[in-house]
Order: sequence, then C-alpha cells, then structure tokens
Amino acid sequence: MYEGAGLAPALFLIDIQFKEKGSGGLSLLKRLNDEKIVAILRHIPVEKVNHTVEALELGGVKILEVTLNSEGALQSIDQLRNKYSNDQIVVGAGTVLDIQMAKEAVAAGAEFLISPNLDEAVIGYSVEQGIDVWPGVMTPTEMVKAWNAGARAIKLFPAGFLGPAYIKDIKAPLSHIPIIATGGISLENLHQFFDAGAMAIGIGGQLIQKELIANNCFGELQELAVQFVKAIPKESGMP
Repeated sequence: MYEGAGLAPALFLIDIQFKEKGSGGLSLLKRLNDEKIVAILRHIPVEKVNHTVEALELGGVKILEVTLNSEGALQSIDQLRNKYSNDQIVVGAGTVLDIQMAKEAVAAGAEFLISPNLDEAVIGYSVEQGIDVWPGVMTPTEMVKAWNAGARAIKLFPAGFLGPAYIKDIKAPLSHIPIIATGGISLENLHQFFDAGAMAIGIGGQLIQKELIANNCFGELQELAVQFVKAIPKESGMP
C-alpha cells in the first residue's frame, strides 16, 4: 500500500515532473494535466492532416497523437512539427509497438510516445531520449511495472470495456500513477472517467470523425472539439 512515508516520494516525483521543462516551458505531464485531452489521429490522409489539426487547435484540443499504423504517419508528424510550435500543439506518435518504431517516431519529431502495449525497451529508449512515454496497460501489475521503468503516465486501454469503476478501484492503491483513459470515451461518458480518477482521456473516432474530414467539414470538427473541451470537469486532474 502506498501510505505514509512510502507515498511521499511518489508524490514528490510527480511534482518534479510537472516542473521539468518541456512544451511551452512546462513539463508535458503538467500540460496533459491541464488540457486533459489527447486526440488520436488514425488513418487520416496526409493531405487532410493540416486542416484536421487546424480545426482541433482552434477548438482547443492541442495534444495530438498520430498513430504509426496510419499511412504516411511519419510524414504527418514531420510536417506538423515544422508547421506548429509546441506552444501551439504537441505532436506525439501512437501505436508504437516496439523500439524500432519508437526510434523512427523520435527521428520524425515525435514529442511523446503512446502504445497499446507495455514494452519496457520502448520505455527505456524514451527515457534515454528525454521524452514522455505513456504505455498501454490493463492490470495493476503492468501499471507498476511501467511506472518503475520510467513511464510518467499510463494509458489504460481499453477503458470503455474496463469501465470507470475499474479506474476508481485501481486508484485506491495506485493514486500516484496518472491514468490516461483511452477507448470507448465519448461526450456522454467522459465525466464518469474523470470522476473515477483519470487524469486525461484519449479520444479517437468520437472526436476525429472521418466523415467530417472526408467531406471537408472542418468547421464542424472544430465545434466538436469545442464541445469536448467544454465537457471536461474543471476540478479534475492531479493536485
């Protein structure tokens, strides 16, 4: 149990991470705690990425994950890093399944790495490179293993299947590990995940709707982003 003196070092570590320099002079973890949303860009055509990201940024969603199983993912990461400063948006790579993919993502300019799985080699490489890594986990054992390996937060996946009650139970003994709930999150249920203790959420198709992008309805996409930002409970997050 993380109680008494055993909990203090973990909370101190979170405070240190928040103060480390990163995007816009703040640590990325602090920015994630403030902004709450990671938008997942999966299978977005390269020629549509700039318009998609512009709509998200104008709508207030500024932490973006380009999944590496998307065609042209590395090109998309590179062009976004060249177009935007990290005061405007933060661009990371998702679906990073192994260390080779991690190296390619970092070379393209990814500012953080996210995966659906736990690969300690990927975590180790990210720590060496000085960038955040948020591995996908499901069990308490995986959460602690990821944290001890150097992950600054974990991606709980699939959160929709596991449910908010699972997060609430997990947070009782593991309150020091920030959770990004991902999978099955919507406008209608996101508050339940924050109420249960999630620090942030990852959102894919519920926000980045491919029909809107295919039809160049970027104004509607921007408004959808605004709705998600407004739906975030103001009091949620790490202290």
